[in-house]
Amino acid sequence: QVQLIEPGGGLVQAGGSLRLSCAASGRTFSSYAMGWFRQAPGKDREFVAAVTTSGDSTYYSDSVKGRFTISRDNAKNTVYLQMNSLKPEDTAVYFCVAEFTSWRTWYSRDPREYDVWGQGTPVTVSS
Repeated sequence: QVQLIEPGGGLVQAGGSLRLSCAASGRTFSSYAMGWFRQAPGKDREFVAAVTTSGDSTYYSDSVKGRFTISRDNAKNTVYLQMNSLKPEDTAVYFCVAEFTSWRTWYSRDPREYDVWGQGTPVTVSS
């Protein structure tokens, strides 16, 4: 099972950009579907984006579609979340997640479907 490390996060003004990264340990990273969830204070965890094992397919919540881009580099065991045109409502703790799968097309918007979670990194967008 991989372990996920999320450095960074940070404070950015509305309209700005930020890139999150998530590095995975282990040699089977390419067999994990990856994703990002976020949790704002007082709210449930919310699906943000997901990418399949090969990186061929990506999925987004309606609230971030067109502004955020998820990508992965299997050679570097890393998944990224590029966040552009940030809004104050994007303020949350962002979690990188992983799920081992043999299905190239698998992904999920349900946080319960992911077995591996990073420690979370805070993102604050000021108005």
